[in-house]
Amino acid sequence: MNRVVRPAAIIVIIAAAGLLAAQTRQFNPVTEEMLRKPSPNDWLNWRRTDNAWGYSPLDQINRNNVKQLQLAWAFPMQGGWQEPTPLVHDGVMYLPNAGSVVDALDASSGDMIWEYRRDLPKFSLPGHDTEHQLLDEPMRNLSMFEDKIFLGTADAHMVALGARAGKVVWDTQASDYKDGLDYRAGTVVVHGKVIGGLVGCGTYVESKCALIGHDAETGRELWRVLSVAKPSEPGGDTWSDLPLLFRSGGDMWIAGSYDPTLNLVYWGTAQAKPWARVSRHTDGDALFTDSTIAVNPDTGKMLWYHQYLPGETEDMDDVFEKILVDSPEHKSLFEMGKLGILWEIDRQTGKFIHATDLGYQNLVDVAPDGKVTYRPGKIPVAGQSIDFCPSYGGIKNWQAMAYHPETHAFYIPTHPFTCETATYPVEKLERGGGGSGGVKQVMRPNPLGDGSGGAFIAMNTSGKILWKHEQRASYSTSALTTAGGLVFVGDNRNVYAFDVKTGELLWQTKTMAPPTGFVITYSAGGRQFIAIPAGNRFIAGAPRLNTGNAILVYALPQTANR
Repeated sequence: MNRVVRPAAIIVIIAAAGLLAAQTRQFNPVTEEMLRKPSPNDWLNWRRTDNAWGYSPLDQINRNNVKQLQLAWAFPMQGGWQEPTPLVHDGVMYLPNAGSVVDALDASSGDMIWEYRRDLPKFSLPGHDTEHQLLDEPMRNLSMFEDKIFLGTADAHMVALGARAGKVVWDTQASDYKDGLDYRAGTVVVHGKVIGGLVGCGTYVESKCALIGHDAETGRELWRVLSVAKPSEPGGDTWSDLPLLFRSGGDMWIAGSYDPTLNLVYWGTAQAKPWARVSRHTDGDALFTDSTIAVNPDTGKMLWYHQYLPGETEDMDDVFEKILVDSPEHKSLFEMGKLGILWEIDRQTGKFIHATDLGYQNLVDVAPDGKVTYRPGKIPVAGQSIDFCPSYGGIKNWQAMAYHPETHAFYIPTHPFTCETATYPVEKLERGGGGSGGVKQVMRPNPLGDGSGGAFIAMNTSGKILWKHEQRASYSTSALTTAGGLVFVGDNRNVYAFDVKTGELLWQTKTMAPPTGFVITYSAGGRQFIAIPAGNRFIAGAPRLNTGNAILVYALPQTANR
């Protein structure tokens, strides 16, 4: 595993300089109003705004001058699995790293202000002999409120750090890391409550994945919503007669969205574990997995759920970003999961509105009323091989799409390059089992595509494709849209800027390592920057590229014509 190594003397100098900077820099607390309507200069939420658009109103960098973009600064990051989203407030970048490390940097220069490093334990998962390495676990995003930064850790704690100096304000255990549960997605802050979801619920243990609300001031747990229905509660009969111990899955590994008008938080849950029905001993819907759940952030009450693939059985979850868009007819929530189907549902009720299939999958059919049925021969039978598209990595994964309000379109990074042949066994039900269920998988090219490793697709809200870029390399970052008429995205070695209307390539640059994670933009000192994480990346079905992690930050030259 690649690690950033800093000699002891350099660490002392950096720490001293950071302490001085923390003491002298003015900090303006983040209010509830600022979170709901962030300054164009800042990036205060995972996708900048509650509606998860991934859109910025900054336009200093635009169609006319984007070709002048150049590297302004870079900063080395912790080694490990990297998919981070920086936050920016008042000229300070708060950067999550693998292994529960957080760096606070001057957003104009990249100079370190402070660093938080957590002492993570080493352990073996129940039923496993190999040691689980928490230092490699990704942290996708942070949140902030008032004078605190909130970090969900790889050992299942929720931690508040002082934004000025990075000191621990409170530390609350959410679950027992020895059960395999931890945090990888970040949190949403609403009404003084820090809300985050657990992952790692692939083993048969008493602990289950859940969406948890904490008091932002004290860290006290206020409520908890399980993503797996208990036998005696609503939805419990959808797991057949399985006891709660053997109801597994529902990981919440991508952060949610929030509608302040309806006062609802929307969060995605992943598939049931093991993936196949035959392996997990149930033919039911397995609620509340593979769903969007709508939760009142004040009470923790689930108001509704929408399950995309009832009884999902090939690891095709729909856990990803929930983009909130209004039209004259609907308050809609849009989501695309691994099958490459763009779902539109009513975010007031959870009712189905519309679905658009990109055409790269052969597993299911979606009726006009939204009912999903598996095609003949696509539900696994124990010991028999089954062929299907896409592979378990999906057509779309964590690489978030972005929305642009001018074009009313989504910009979607996809990688429709593999299918698979899988053979599923019957899982032996005992404590510590679960996970994939021992499935045997063989990858092959997707015949439904044109052989491309990646397709970057512009699609409007009605499902019409406006333009598409197909290429051999897969797209490996989220998309970012801006008021400058641009959309940014990265692949294995490049970062691109396209015109949102025409799809014309306006700028590209090679990077020292694969771009990965979530691209953001912000303004500091009157200058707009584009920040792009790079380094270790992982897409299911593709090799892990073990290269140095860093944040790369681009801007126009100081003398550029803006």
